[in-house]
Amino acid sequence: MKIKDYMPILEWLPSYDKRQLPGDLSAGLTVGVMLIPQGMAYAMIAGLPPIYGLYASTLPLLIYALLGTSRQLAVGPVAMVSLLTAAGVGGLAEGGTETYIALAIALALFVGLIQFLLGVFRLGFLVNFLSHPVISGFTSAAALIIGLSQLKHLLGVEIARSHHVHEIVLEAITKLGEVNWTTFAIGLGGVVLIIGAKRLHKAIPGPLLAVVFGVLLVWGMNLQEQGVKIVGEVPGGLPSFGIPQIQWTTIQDLLPIALAIALVSFMESIAVAKAIQAKHKDYKVIANQELIALGAANIGGAFLQSYPVTGGFSRTAINDQSGAKTGLASIFSASLIVLTLLFLTPLFYYLPKAILASVIMVAVFGLIDVKEAKHLWKADRSDFWMLIVTFLATLGLGIEQGIGIGVVLSLGFIIFRTSRPHIAELGQVPGTSFYRNVERFDAVLRRDDLLIIRLDAQLYFANIDFFKDRVHELMQARPYKSLRTIILNAESINAIDSTAMHALSDLIEDWRKEGLTVLITGVKGPVRDSLVKGHLIETIGKENFYMSVQEAVDGHLQDQKHTKEPSAHQLFVLQTNVEA
Repeated sequence: MKIKDYMPILEWLPSYDKRQLPGDLSAGLTVGVMLIPQGMAYAMIAGLPPIYGLYASTLPLLIYALLGTSRQLAVGPVAMVSLLTAAGVGGLAEGGTETYIALAIALALFVGLIQFLLGVFRLGFLVNFLSHPVISGFTSAAALIIGLSQLKHLLGVEIARSHHVHEIVLEAITKLGEVNWTTFAIGLGGVVLIIGAKRLHKAIPGPLLAVVFGVLLVWGMNLQEQGVKIVGEVPGGLPSFGIPQIQWTTIQDLLPIALAIALVSFMESIAVAKAIQAKHKDYKVIANQELIALGAANIGGAFLQSYPVTGGFSRTAINDQSGAKTGLASIFSASLIVLTLLFLTPLFYYLPKAILASVIMVAVFGLIDVKEAKHLWKADRSDFWMLIVTFLATLGLGIEQGIGIGVVLSLGFIIFRTSRPHIAELGQVPGTSFYRNVERFDAVLRRDDLLIIRLDAQLYFANIDFFKDRVHELMQARPYKSLRTIILNAESINAIDSTAMHALSDLIEDWRKEGLTVLITGVKGPVRDSLVKGHLIETIGKENFYMSVQEAVDGHLQDQKHTKEPSAHQLFVLQTNVEA
């Protein structure tokens, strides 16, 4: 492979058009301005001091700009990953402590290593085991937990940290008498300002306006003296280089949540990257290279005090709408964060935590996907219930348990569906050589002496017994002793394993003992190769293979006339190099 395949920046930078610069600069500054308050707010979700949100918005952005295939994806702290970080590290250390911070940084390293290795070994397909209904249910529940977890900052009361919605709500209700109404008014004002700015124009940095509003209000009226909690002193300067502290117990404790974050964050990132790329035809998003880029961003960030990051929905949309054409926009965003760390952190001293809470709540409540649940209720009830179970499990049991149950559900449905595949009995459309499902087409013709079946799946160890039982049911539905021939239409069978071949061989022998003829049509090349290697061709007989159902039916009719002469349409010899 070419070096450009591993460093996509070498693809677009040499041919960079200076006419793209205004769009990249505008988008980079807009996203950078958004990232300052969002990064600080999301760090609070993760249980970290706000400054770590800015640390996570520097080197990871630069690394992704070098290695990522998406030219609009805005990488950095996001709400979902921040909550997962809090869920994973919160059980190991007290939030905000040095131990907690060290574990969060180590988590970024583990997440990065997992994503990088998945990309190197081309294992990006593993995220497919997290089905969309599971992700939707998990995301909606997590968004609800994230939003409600900010009630303590919005109301100005102490509420114990919890990942269970009912515990947060009950404690908030018991402390309604202690609400600091000044704090609440500031937070509510921030919500109104952010939503109002978004409705006027999506490119307006509502979160930044809310931050300016909050800082000026608290500073001008000394509201901190009325109990309004502020961020206080924010450390200045760039993050220092350090090697994450790793011990064997740390690996054991963090590995499960690191795997969950690696997969969930990649799904979030690749989904928005592909959605944006669909509007741009000048490049391709390559999933495995995206894994490598995100992995490298997390690994590099871990050495500069970053917690896990990924591509975010809202910032990516703003990046695209603001005119971003290349990864240079991300470099401009990171540069703005660097300038903020060097010179502007004192400006955030009077920033009320209620404003950061408003930024978080507006961002995450938009992730609650009611439309998807309504759609699945009408389109696919099994997927609907999978979404609901994941949603309730996440709310009631916690973040890690919820996503774990979602993964198990996804795998369970895959196994269930493949073990009970669709099997259709076919009948002839009158006056044609077409054969269709007798349960869907009332006018099709079928003969009592002929059973034509079609399996719409691979035939393997998990579904062979279901296949045998279903065929037996169809045979029993025929009038007594009338059945003479069984035709298996194999056009939809794309694979067959050794267990299925053994079972099919025994089944055919049993049918023959009952005086039945077995014909097979439309066998695909890979399946035919498996039949040759498993010596099932000899068991069935080459003369019993046909190209189409109609040719097999013609062969059956000739056999019923007791003719020894073979059909002109019959495929006697399978010598298309099957022996090779």
